[in-house]
Amino acid sequence: IFHGFYAEEKLVGDLASMSTSERIKAIQKMPETMRKKREIRNKVLREIAKNSRPGRTQFSCCTQPLERARMSLRRFGSSFSEYFHQLRIFHKALKIIGAEFGTSVLSYFIFLKWLLTFNIFSFLINFSFITIPQFIAAEPNNLSFTGLELITGAGYFQQTVLYYGFYTNATISTAEHGPFYNMQLAYFFTVGIYFLICFLILLFSMGKSFCRNFINPQTYPGNASKLLCTWDFNITNERAVKLKQKNLSTQIKEDLMEVNREVVTFSVRERAVRVGIHLASWAASLGTAVAACTGVYFLSINNLELFVKGYTNNLEGQAAMLVLPVVTSLLNTFIPFFYSWLGHLERFQTPGQHIYVTIVRNIVLKMSVVGILCYYWLNVVSASDSQCWETLVGQDIYRLILVDFIFCLLGSFFGEFLLRVIGTAAPVGRGRPEFDIGRNVLDLIYAQTLTWIGILFSPLLPAIQMTAFSIVFYVKKVSLRMNCQPPRKAWRTAQMTTSFLFLLFFPSFLGVLSVIGVTVWSLKPSAECGPFRGLSFMYAAVSEWVKTLENLTDSTWVAWIYHNLITSELFFFVLSTIALIITYLYWQIIEGRKTMTRLLKKQIYN
Repeated sequence: IFHGFYAEEKLVGDLASMSTSERIKAIQKMPETMRKKREIRNKVLREIAKNSRPGRTQFSCCTQPLERARMSLRRFGSSFSEYFHQLRIFHKALKIIGAEFGTSVLSYFIFLKWLLTFNIFSFLINFSFITIPQFIAAEPNNLSFTGLELITGAGYFQQTVLYYGFYTNATISTAEHGPFYNMQLAYFFTVGIYFLICFLILLFSMGKSFCRNFINPQTYPGNASKLLCTWDFNITNERAVKLKQKNLSTQIKEDLMEVNREVVTFSVRERAVRVGIHLASWAASLGTAVAACTGVYFLSINNLELFVKGYTNNLEGQAAMLVLPVVTSLLNTFIPFFYSWLGHLERFQTPGQHIYVTIVRNIVLKMSVVGILCYYWLNVVSASDSQCWETLVGQDIYRLILVDFIFCLLGSFFGEFLLRVIGTAAPVGRGRPEFDIGRNVLDLIYAQTLTWIGILFSPLLPAIQMTAFSIVFYVKKVSLRMNCQPPRKAWRTAQMTTSFLFLLFFPSFLGVLSVIGVTVWSLKPSAECGPFRGLSFMYAAVSEWVKTLENLTDSTWVAWIYHNLITSELFFFVLSTIALIITYLYWQIIEGRKTMTRLLKKQIYN
């Protein structure tokens, strides 16, 4: 009670210090009833009248500069928050997609927007701490630019900040005795801290999505409450009203479809036939994935031999660079269509089952292909006679990302536009196709996995992926509205975003951590390029730095932390145990809140 009274008094005080227009906007945005809002407004007016009495004039004069500064900061924060709210990217497009196609299709675009924001953050970190300092020590690029570099990533781009091999291993300093910037440590710690932040963001996003969609999936229990209590009476624009009506109608249809879902019973013979079809489909999908991985491996081996031998004809060399990414993208583009056809052949009872099975098959295919490529890069390319094998890996990943982006755009044309033309023109056509959520989501996870792997070898890859995701969002939005129809069976997919984040975390992100760990702790860097040249492995830069700190009396505590905590297995065991205990306690608190909510609902209903 005292806590609620204190919070209300603080709220009244904050509102009283605002200007009239800011106060009105703040009270309007409160999720309270009209009666409660009137009570708060009357209390604020009484507080303002009490503060404006003559007896308080002297106190106000003494604190007038501070109050003015406080009011200015509050106005700036309010205006900045409102401006940032208006700049929310894709907000209007997401509302339209959710209203017209439901939450299942909307979940894909929300996930795409999340990845776009993630890559903006990645680019800002790498550009600030790795690329900008390198500009100071950069040497002039003597290679000529022909334009083919935009597709192949080779040539002129080899001597730019795009690739690992261009970065120096020296300490950068603008003055002779001024402060210096250790490029080895900056490169290592920027990449390491970036992946640590990614790990925490993914865990937080999965936990938040899990709590919202599994533990507390509905703010209003029941469709009657959703129909009667969720309308926003602040909406006055006619177009916004129609969009809100359509969105609410789609949500109610999805809930009703889930409630009224029919349970189909099959005979023993029908069950046996369905099990046989499922087993045959899984055998076909796994066999296709194995064949694709085998082809990619042998093609990558031949590709490396072509690079080692070299070319006299430049066009031939440029074409040879694109063979591996083109074939890989062809496999990743057309095999998922085969998986979708298998899903239609199996005739699942719900669209959700079809989508999840398709996602599992696609994740097996794409992660297997990525695994084969990583084996090729870490075991074959790193042991080759290449002058700078890290740059060669970065170029391969650049080409894979670029060609995959091109095939993603072509897939929207051939996979959706042509299907619409055939479906609407043919006499026995099925009409417009539905948006293939599973295939498109796995395309995003595959592209993000390549970006994470390539960050160590090409720090500016997030900028390329950021641009690609922005274009993909608008192309997919236009293709969706022009070529696709809403799902024939409306169904609620509140848990799908959580599933996407989990797939991004495992196997994608954890697999990338394994690849980065092997590269940093096991592989020998190139002797003639990159910030770690001359070292036995990349992590040796940190070991050498700690040795220098042991000789400095002011920095011995850093060496102590390194030897007793960072390199200690016991420390990480204790840390993991504490994390598990906190997770368990957090889960128990959530379960307690759920129990209390159920008891309160029973009391209210009784």
